[in-house]
Amino acid sequence: MDRLETRELAYFVAVAEELHFGKAAERLGMAQPPLSRAISRLERRMGVRLLERSSRRVALTDAGAVFLDESRRLLDSLDAAVRRAQRVQQPGRLVMAVRPGTASGLIADLVRSSEVGGHDVVFTHDRPAALRDGRADIALLCVGTDDLTGLRTADLTEEAPFALVPRGHPMARRTVVTVAELGQDANFAPECPPVGLDEIIDRVVLGRLVTVVGSGAVERIPAEVAAVSVSDLPPTRLALAWPEGASRPAVTAFVRSARAAEARRVLDANANANANANDTNTAASIHMPPA
Repeated sequence: MDRLETRELAYFVAVAEELHFGKAAERLGMAQPPLSRAISRLERRMGVRLLERSSRRVALTDAGAVFLDESRRLLDSLDAAVRRAQRVQQPGRLVMAVRPGTASGLIADLVRSSEVGGHDVVFTHDRPAALRDGRADIALLCVGTDDLTGLRTADLTEEAPFALVPRGHPMARRTVVTVAELGQDANFAPECPPVGLDEIIDRVVLGRLVTVVGSGAVERIPAEVAAVSVSDLPPTRLALAWPEGASRPAVTAFVRSARAAEARRVLDANANANANANDTNTAASIHMPPA
């Protein structure tokens, strides 16, 4: 059998989704008779019946259901390949997918990086899908929760878990809480809602939500919200990810730049912490009464 054409796959997907030749033809912008002939020709070429037809209905056979899933995947892969090829014309430019509100300080450092020629940011809750469909070249993902199938990764940093509660909440005065304690609040959501950080903060301020976020989001909370460390949750591991087989020199440069930026950030944070500790010790020694 000669290799099928993408046009044939698109015809079949339209009919399989509409389960009506007239509606499928209208969707494709063509007449119904040539569409019907094209589907019949496709079935003959494959030697498989894909659709059951009668005067009243069109239905998928078991083989047709399998072929529909595979056809969608192939067409999506083709679209992704086109998007990636188009961006190759801008060798130093990447599109990065991040979850809204995730490690905003780190993202800002990456955007300002001088080692990468320039890049765009796509904010989405389904970063793996953005990589697979070609909307993004690289993404910041959560190891252990995001689907990393078919992706290469490079560990970048960790975020400590913090509970967000209204400033007047009884737990707002605590320095540490546990998940069990949070669960006693009727508004506690173990999984952070799939909305932007601004909406999450608004819900917390209104007393309608208590949830856990990474330390990168804590920088952006207003005075009306308190962030309390959660003692019995592990830190979230953040990694850069990109599709296997789709690596470009710009991706390698981006990963190198990101790791360097994170290393500098950690060094600066440690230096500030040591400076604050030294200031505290100095102040204590100044006020220490003589022996």
